[in-house]
Amino acid sequence: MSPTPPTTEPAPQAWSSEDLARNPHDSSEKAGKVRAMFGAIADSYDLNNRLHSFGRDQAWRRAAVRLARVRPGEAVLDMACGTGDLTEAFAATEAAEVVGGDFTPEMLDHARRKAERLPEARRPRYEHADAMRLDQPDARFDVISIAFGIRNVADPGAAIREFSRVLRPGGRLVILEFAEPRFAPVRWLNHLYTARIMPWTASLIARDRSGAYHYLPRSIETFQSPSQLAELAERAGLQVERQVPLTFGVCVATVATKPAADIRTA
Repeated sequence: MSPTPPTTEPAPQAWSSEDLARNPHDSSEKAGKVRAMFGAIADSYDLNNRLHSFGRDQAWRRAAVRLARVRPGEAVLDMACGTGDLTEAFAATEAAEVVGGDFTPEMLDHARRKAERLPEARRPRYEHADAMRLDQPDARFDVISIAFGIRNVADPGAAIREFSRVLRPGGRLVILEFAEPRFAPVRWLNHLYTARIMPWTASLIARDRSGAYHYLPRSIETFQSPSQLAELAERAGLQVERQVPLTFGVCVATVATKPAADIRTA
């Protein structure tokens, strides 16, 4: 990871209706479009999260921290940290070190400003980072988390392999991601809200023309299922302990550990 680079290059074109008519995860320009999208909505990101999750987004992050089981003195990496809500929740634990990494400079700027209100001893460190190419040595962290971000990575499998590489033996990975609820009535209501109502109200609040909140529901319905995400973790050499549905399955927390010994060669 490295300091936030200067934003001298022009932002790529935002998500268009033609992009979203196809699978956005198949776009060769996905990484650039995602970075431009989050740069466009950074100023109103927290407000929209609170309003459009009915305040549940913070409860989901608290659940992720509990599932991570942070022990005194451990090192935590929160990837796709955005404006730092989950990173700050980890900083409130007994972790000795908490680092937030993100691909979007504007999000990191907001996270750093928010952290200024915290006591210096509880202030996380924020760095520019690419989830698929972490500038970190092997076995560096005890806990790695990514909340609502694995879906936005160009190659989720490559990112999870990197997480496995920089996790210490016995370390935990927590992936928090949106999902399609299994119960049909809840799934129908959730789809109505996320695909028909939320994109327009959130875009209005953010004054957004990047297509961010139209990308959101489309990216959820075309992304891997929780079971497929678990398979990616297993292929990366991790052991999936559990998958916990939250708020009727609107999102799912996947918890995996890195074996203390390489059981594949035992």
